Amino acid sequence: MAQDKDYSVFVHELTEILSADGVSTSPEDLLENSRDYGQLATDPILPLAIAYPNRVEAVQEIVRLCSRHGVPIISRGAGTGVSGGVHVMCPSLVLNLSRMNRILEIRPQDEVAVVEPGVINNELNDAVAEHGLMYAPDPASYRMSTLGGNIATNAGGLRCAKYGVTRESVLALDVVLADGQLITIGAKTFKGVAGYDLRSLFVGSEGTLGIVVRAVLRLRYLPVDQRDMSLVFETLEDAVEGVQMIARARVQPAILELIDRPTMSVLDQTYGTDIAEHGEAMLLVRLDGYGARIEEDVVRTAFAEAKVIISAPGDEFASRLIEMRRTSRGDTKDDAYRMGEDVAIPKSCMVDYVRKVRGVAAKYDVDVRIIAHAGDGNLHPTFSVEPDAGEDPLGRLTLALEESIRLALEVGGTITGEHGVGLIKREWLAWEQSSAVLEIQRQLKNVLDPQGLLNPGKAIP
Repeated sequence: MAQDKDYSVFVHELTEILSADGVSTSPEDLLENSRDYGQLATDPILPLAIAYPNRVEAVQEIVRLCSRHGVPIISRGAGTGVSGGVHVMCPSLVLNLSRMNRILEIRPQDEVAVVEPGVINNELNDAVAEHGLMYAPDPASYRMSTLGGNIATNAGGLRCAKYGVTRESVLALDVVLADGQLITIGAKTFKGVAGYDLRSLFVGSEGTLGIVVRAVLRLRYLPVDQRDMSLVFETLEDAVEGVQMIARARVQPAILELIDRPTMSVLDQTYGTDIAEHGEAMLLVRLDGYGARIEEDVVRTAFAEAKVIISAPGDEFASRLIEMRRTSRGDTKDDAYRMGEDVAIPKSCMVDYVRKVRGVAAKYDVDVRIIAHAGDGNLHPTFSVEPDAGEDPLGRLTLALEESIRLALEVGGTITGEHGVGLIKREWLAWEQSSAVLEIQRQLKNVLDPQGLLNPGKAIP
């Protein structure tokens, strides 16, 4: 699309749909809405305008307007993603859905909530807690990320070990397609197998197939009991093996997190603690439900002969550590000398994978910190290097990162467990998926978005 094209008529018609307070072209808003938290070598360009609809019909009208003018649409919420999924690469309209933020319905007896995409994850949990319920997916950004964004990326979180990623909690969606048509997909019941599973197709599609404007979400029971534990090990490999020991004890934690010593040191610097002095790695465990006390006893028995420091029963510091873990990746916006990843691998391969990743870091003379949603094999290795450290530090950093990705694929893993492909990982998708599978996805995109206007250049190469 030509950079010098006159879009004044488009912006004027957009203002007629939403009124002046629903459209912004201020430099501050354009810059704020031009990207997410993903680290990219290429800076985004400023969008043409930001649209803030507050009703479904307005979204439909805006999509039809964009279709007539051939203007790409990037839908977004809080922009807490880390894969460049809302990075603006060409003259585009950013559709900010944060004002569509109503919880439309809570049905406690059905264990269901109906929400608009701009509802904050944590706000839904606050609203349903009084009914003894919770919305299970809890990404690290749950206090600010929107449910629409969680759905677009199929977000995960700490409780995925027991309750699964976002897809497992989405029952039905209202979606505006590229021609402005509104469709409802999925079912409002827990079970429903009529027709193709279009609901799962749209969850995690990163705004490239349609715009989610309403969601029916499954709620879970708020646990009547909750037991938190910390386990500190002498080596990182011992901690990873500890994940298997818990599995062999046939205990399913709600949360099972792994933190290595460099990350423990970051926590110490941030919170004034001294956890890094006690070992090389730590597991954080949360058990919930009526059986939490029994499961805690089983876990303690499983480690009775192991070299591990286990928190005392009822130790509140273990609970605090879980909350500290949510912010343990360091900077929220990575700079050019820090790269974090999101691979998922079979749990049986984690010990060997962690060992090899540390070897990769040594090979390229870069640092690495490893944290993981260990309960489901989702690892977040973060590589870093000082800008003045040796020859071509950024090049070495990139090589280390890419080798860690290929190592994950070699053991049957995936390039992204919960963050999505976005722009950053788009070219890596061909490392994981065959050309035939990629072509099927392109054909699906073409059927649903023949003009290629919905978040172009993201998710698939």
